[in-house]
This record gives sequence, C-alpha cells and structure tokens, in this order.
Amino acid sequence: MKRRSLILGAAAGVAAPVIASGATPAAASTTDATTDRPRPRRNSPSNKATNLTTLPTTTRQVIVVTAASYRTSYATLETFAKSDGHWTPVSAALPARIGSQFFSDHHVEGVPTTPTGVYSIGPTMYGIAANPGVRYPYHRLVVNDWWNENPNSSAYNTFQHTPTNPGGLSEALWKEKPAYTHFAVITYNMPPNVAKPVPNAGSGIFLHEFSRTPSGPTAGCVSLSHTDLVSVLRWLDPAAQPRIVMCPLESLGRY
Repeated sequence: MKRRSLILGAAAGVAAPVIASGATPAAASTTDATTDRPRPRRNSPSNKATNLTTLPTTTRQVIVVTAASYRTSYATLETFAKSDGHWTPVSAALPARIGSQFFSDHHVEGVPTTPTGVYSIGPTMYGIAANPGVRYPYHRLVVNDWWNENPNSSAYNTFQHTPTNPGGLSEALWKEKPAYTHFAVITYNMPPNVAKPVPNAGSGIFLHEFSRTPSGPTAGCVSLSHTDLVSVLRWLDPAAQPRIVMCPLESLGRY
C-alpha cells in the first residue's frame, strides 16, 4: 500500500494532536538534524520502557510509539536507552502520525492501519537523499528501486531493484518525496518476526518523514518531522539490537 500521508476530506474531521508525557509539539521537536545524536536524559523512576517485559535481554535501545486510543492517528514516539539494567529516556515525546484507520491488532494488506506489536529495525536504511549519518548500512534510492507489496509474489514484502513493477500495491520508492527522503524498515511480517512473509498480512511498514505540512495520517507507517526522524535514525545502533513497540497506551502492558 502507498505509504504517503493520506489527505482526509473535510468531512472526516481532524482532531487535535494527542501528546503524551505532557510534551507540547514545540517542545517535542527541538533536536536539530545537524546536532549530535540524542543523549540519555536523567533517570526517571518509571517510564514507558520500564515495564516492558517482552524485549530481548540483549536489547539496549527501544522506540515506543503510542496513541491515546485505537481511534486516533495522532501518536507520540519516544526513545529509551538501557544502561546498568535501567531504561532511561533519550528524547522528549515526538509528535508522530500513524495509519488513517489507526492502530490494529489484525493488520492486513491494503488497509491503512498500523500494526501493533514489537518489531526490529531492518538491517538496511534507505532514502532518496544521501546518508544523513546513520550507523546502519544505507542504500540511496535510485530509479527502479521497489518495495514488493504483491502478496502473490515470492518476494513479497522485500526490497527489489527491478525495471518491472512487481505488481499489486508495490511502491516505486524513488518517487515518494518527501516521505522517503530517509526511512527505516519496521520488520512487520518479515524476518526476524516471522520466518517468511505471510501473503496478505501486510507489507512495507516504515518509519519515515511526514509527507506534507501540516502532517497527515499515513497508510500504515509511522511518520515524524524531518528533523525528528533524522535524529532518531542517527541514534539507532544495530549493536544495541533496537526494537520498536507500537500500540495504544491501553495495550502497552501486553509488551
């Protein structure tokens, strides 16, 4: 499915952003893309990462994306680092958007929901623009770079460089401006979360840039401002085996 932010008609209505932890949009976007990577903030006795129980013991970075309920596309993204056995907040609550049909525990192909759960960050980061200084291997997109979103294809839910459209709802990644200026892959319906992508279970779930200003909901991905996205991507370290947790606040206790 297309990952660009969806433009909702006036009849749909747009709610005010829901910002967790008391952060305001202005306060949440103070990290400039040209500055150093985020540094851990002072220890807090309890935060959204403290009570997570399903993360691998080797995970030392976690991104937590939460919304106030299952009925909003406004979310917040927070980052945490583990040191000496304790989770420490790294960023403020960053304003984010999710799918236009909100979080879902049963995401399927072609429906603009964002899947709940705990996922890894894919082994390669991508972008139309040059590498902004990430620690992961980075592939700068060129013409004929696709994300295969055809459930009938043996390469479903994978990156492909091919002159032929893989079919279905496959995305021409090099054309998605500004959304895919830079992005990280969230490993929904792909290894290591599943051994092999399940046909029609959904594909192409990314952490990417807002597609327009002001921001709109996505077709299933998580989106941030350019500045916030670059800061998060630079911070992520594959050696820390990071995970991303995505769900409404009411379901965070599952994870």
